[in-house]
Amino acid sequence: MYGTVARMKAKPGTGELLTELGRQFHEDRTAGMVGTWVYQMDADPDEYILAVAFESRQAYTANAASPEQDARYQELRALLEADPEWNDGEIVDTYPR
Repeated sequence: MYGTVARMKAKPGTGELLTELGRQFHEDRTAGMVGTWVYQMDADPDEYILAVAFESRQAYTANAASPEQDARYQELRALLEADPEWNDGEIVDTYPR
């Protein structure tokens, strides 16, 4: 599996919009996506950590290069104070229950 982890700072008061946008993205799940996890930080409720997993690096790259993903990103970016800090990488282990 392959994915990304992003740190994001939401504009004040946009948390509910960010949550709704995440639900829409999940419903419109792209090919190869395994799952998405969003954490709201206790220390700062306007700060979020996003983790997204794909079946493969190829599926991740195809999604990242698509015009549809760019449109989704532009919707997300409008709710943020700055560009997210992205950290891409191979998922080397998981611990399902």
